[in-house]
Amino acid sequence: MIQFLLGDELIRADGLPPETSLLDYLRSHLARTGTKEGCASGDCGACTVVLVEPDGEKLRYRAVNACITLLGAVHGRQVLTVEHLGQAGALHPVQQAMVDCHGSQCGFCTPGIVMSLFAWHHSPPPHDRETTLTALSGNLCRCTGYRPILDAATQIAGQPCTDRFARDAALTLARLRELPATGTLHDSEQNAWLPTSLDELDDLLQRHPQARLIAGGTDLALEATQNLKAFPALIHLDNLGELQHLETHADHLLIGAARPYADCIEALAEFPGVAALMERLGSLQIRQRGTLGGNIANASPIGDMPPVLLALDAKLRLRRAGTVRVVPIDGFFTGYRKTILQPGEYIESVLIPRLKAHQKFRIDKISKRRDDDISAVCMALRLDFDDAGIVTDVRLACGGMAATPLRGARSEAALRGRPFDAAAVSAAQAAIPQDFQPIDDLRASAAYRLKVAQNLLQRALLEWSQNAAEVRHA
Repeated sequence: MIQFLLGDELIRADGLPPETSLLDYLRSHLARTGTKEGCASGDCGACTVVLVEPDGEKLRYRAVNACITLLGAVHGRQVLTVEHLGQAGALHPVQQAMVDCHGSQCGFCTPGIVMSLFAWHHSPPPHDRETTLTALSGNLCRCTGYRPILDAATQIAGQPCTDRFARDAALTLARLRELPATGTLHDSEQNAWLPTSLDELDDLLQRHPQARLIAGGTDLALEATQNLKAFPALIHLDNLGELQHLETHADHLLIGAARPYADCIEALAEFPGVAALMERLGSLQIRQRGTLGGNIANASPIGDMPPVLLALDAKLRLRRAGTVRVVPIDGFFTGYRKTILQPGEYIESVLIPRLKAHQKFRIDKISKRRDDDISAVCMALRLDFDDAGIVTDVRLACGGMAATPLRGARSEAALRGRPFDAAAVSAAQAAIPQDFQPIDDLRASAAYRLKVAQNLLQRALLEWSQNAAEVRHA
C-alpha cells in the first residue's frame, strides 16, 4: 500500500499495476477530471499537478507532469490538483488573475497553466518575467496566446503568498511526517517497492535482479504511456535520501544519482554554461522529476548531461550487493542503450572533478527550439593549458552524433600539443567526420550535425579569444 494526501484527504492505494500513472489514477479511479490529458509524454503540460514534500521545516512545491509520474512516486507526499485551489465559492488568486487578464480560451490547457503558476507563486523569489517563463516552459497553450497568461503572472507577482496552503503549512508538514516512510504496490503478479535505504535496495535487487529502477521516470514512464508496456517488478528510488545527497569537496562534487536536476543546477553552475544547459533540459516539470543518474543509466545517445560529464572526466560509483566500484564515465556506454552495469548493479553517485585554474570548459546545445527540446548536437569541450598557452590535454565530447555519447579521439589529438588557434581548430574540424558518423533523422541530417559540430569549435575559438557577448550578438 502507498499513502499520500490528495489535498487534505488521506489516500491509501493498492491493487494497481506499477505502471499506473498519477494522471490515470486521478481521472479514472477518483474521477478528478480537472487535470487534463494531452500528450501523455510530458511535453504539453495539460496534466500538470503539484507535489508538496517536506524540505527541512518548510514545504516545497514541485510542478510535475501527472502523465509520466507513476503513482508510487507520490507516496508520502501531498498532491494538489486544480480542484483544490478554489474555496467557498471564490477563486484562488492565480485563477482570478487568469480570469481578469483573459488568459483562457478553450480552457483545455488552463488547469496545467494554473498549477504551474500556483507552484511558481509558492516558490522562493524572485517572481519576475524570467522565472515566469521558466515556470511556464513546459505548458503549451494552443489557442489563447501567452501574453495574457504572462499578464496574469505579473498581476500576482507582487502579491504575498497568503493562501490557505501557506496558512496550513505547519499542519500539512506534520501530517506528511506521520505517513509511513516505505510503501508497496501489488497487483496480481506485478509489484512495486519503495525502499528507504541502500541496504534495502540491495536486498530487493538480489531477490529481483530483473526489476526496473525508477527515479524520476521521465524516460522510463514513456514505455508505459507510449508503448503500453507493463512493469512486472519496479523499484522506486524517490524515498532514498542516500541517493539524493550532494557534497562539495575541494577537488570534486559528489551528486547522488537520484537527485533531481532542479536540485543540481546551483551546484553545477560553477561549470561555465552548465546551468544554462540544464535550464533548457526539458521543462521545469521534467527537471523537478528527472535525475542525473537516470540520464546516464538509460544510455540515450542524445542525453544532455553525458557529454558534460565525459568532458569533465567524471566518475561513477556503481553499487551491487553492498560492494562499490568506481569507474570513469568514459567507457560506461557500450552501445545503443547499453552500459557496463551488471544485473543488480546501479549508479549510486556521480563524482565530478572541479575545474582548475589552467582549464577552460564550455558546453553548447543545438536544437530546433530553446525549451523542452532534444539536442540535434550537444558538444562539451575542456582544454588544459600550460603557461605558454599550449593545449596539454583536451576532452571533446558530443551527444546526438553516434549511438552513444562519445569523445572525439582524433579531434582531441588535433588540438593537443599546440596553441588553441585557427590552425588547430581547422585541424580538429577536419577530424570531426572521422570521429563521428551521425545519422539522418527527424531532428537533423547527418551532414547538418557534422557541420554544426565543426562550427561549434569555431565558436569556441571566437568566444574564448574575443568578447563573448559581441560574438553571440553579431
